[in-house]
Formats: sequence, structure tokens, C-alpha cells
Amino acid sequence: MEKFFLRADDEFIKLGQLIKACGMVENGAMAKMEIQYGNVLLNGEVEYQRGKKVKEGDIVEFDGNQILVCK
Repeated sequence: MEKFFLRADDEFIKLGQLIKACGMVENGAMAKMEIQYGNVLLNGEVEYQRGKKVKEGDIVEFDGNQILVCK
């Protein structure tokens, strides 16, 4: 499981931004498509909102990879 660390002054990151920042997709358009197609899980459930706030302790899964969001 990979860890993603939020910046000290941030409480969350948007789901689309997270999978892009972790290199799981090449750009924002691809992130949008993968999320809309139901290929991204947030805490074990399919998430369709690319603007969903992902916070400390959340786990995002995509394409066999897992990301734990840390502070």
C-alpha cells in the first residue's frame, strides 16, 4: 500500500487530484473518466464524484493499487 501525505495546511484532497498526483492516471481527463466509469474505490466502495474530499485515514483503490491518505 502506497502512502500519500497531505500538506500540513490541507485537510483533504479531491479524489481526481489524488489519483493524478499519485501517477495512477496521466491527466485530469483520464481521472474523470476512470471515476465516472466506477473504477475507483474510496474506503472499499465505488465513488463516482471526482471532487469527493479524501481525508486522512481514507483508502483509495484503483487498478490494483491502494493509497492510504496520511497527514
